[in-house]
Amino acid sequence: MSIKPDDHTTGSSELAKVSEPIADPGLPAHTWRPTDVDEKLAKRAERQVAGLFGLSAVFTILFFVSYFAFKVGDNWNVGAGLGSSTVALGLTLGLALLCIGVGIIQWARKLMADHEIVEMRHPARSSDEDREITIAALGDGLEESGIGRRPLIRNSLFGAIGVVALAPIVLLRDLGPTPGQVEDEEEGKGLEHTIWKANKRVVRDVVGTPIRVADLQVGDLVNAVPDGLFDLEGVDLQVQKAKSAVIVVRMEPDEITPGAGREDWSVEGIICYSKICSHVGCPISLYERTTHHVLCPCHQSTFDLADSARVVFGPAARPLPQLPLAVDSEGFLVAQSDFTEPVGPSYWERVVE
Repeated sequence: MSIKPDDHTTGSSELAKVSEPIADPGLPAHTWRPTDVDEKLAKRAERQVAGLFGLSAVFTILFFVSYFAFKVGDNWNVGAGLGSSTVALGLTLGLALLCIGVGIIQWARKLMADHEIVEMRHPARSSDEDREITIAALGDGLEESGIGRRPLIRNSLFGAIGVVALAPIVLLRDLGPTPGQVEDEEEGKGLEHTIWKANKRVVRDVVGTPIRVADLQVGDLVNAVPDGLFDLEGVDLQVQKAKSAVIVVRMEPDEITPGAGREDWSVEGIICYSKICSHVGCPISLYERTTHHVLCPCHQSTFDLADSARVVFGPAARPLPQLPLAVDSEGFLVAQSDFTEPVGPSYWERVVE
């Protein structure tokens, strides 16, 4: 097909017109917001933002109330397996954070400066001049935000954030009980207590049979636990066994050197100590009959059971806690009381004697 010269010329001119760059349309005329032109509306928006921040503080306080009012596991079920504690904590803390977020958005939309800003591309490292300009722009942004001129918003924002910041501190309580924290209705809770108590029988580990004085021969070592331990289940069983396990040893009575105030803690040469090493909590039972030494297999801490479990070697800093023993009317070994000191490794609130 042939193209006439006039057709070719016409097509080229039309193509040239299409290829011309589109002119920059520019920005539309700026429309001022109602709060920019009416100070009453600006004040109302300011009160709204401050109200949201104040409402956030109220929800945070309700979070604290919910934390102490609702206990995990013993409240009504809200649904989908969620208890009242979970729902109350999540709802109140979520609303507290939401109010802060909505307040900041309202502040930005209605009260902060309303300008179109264009930033040209620049190298990865800004020049010193650009850095100075940036710092100046940040200063201008702070000025335009009105935070200095609107103390009601500033103070209410800082107050809301300060109250919300307390929430993680309260939640630290869930990391576990403090060493001395024990609730009266829950025996054996905390680091300083076990389920041993007066007249609780000493029974053999695993099988759970009580131990008579006549059952033990000189040189015997028996792994034992408190009677009733195996009535527990799950985590409670593991926690109490980790604290309450003991070793019962029989030696000649005249070989025992009792500590001060412990003269009546043994029965006919039968003496009882915590099975939990005072170094890092390993279970111990490697017994040397002739020296009455017991060895921890983890780090070789060695304790003299004839001398109040005194440390004779290794990294342990404290003797093994001793359980005071007695005999009941049927001839079975029983505890006189709980341990008089915490079992297991030392901790920062523990005074090393």
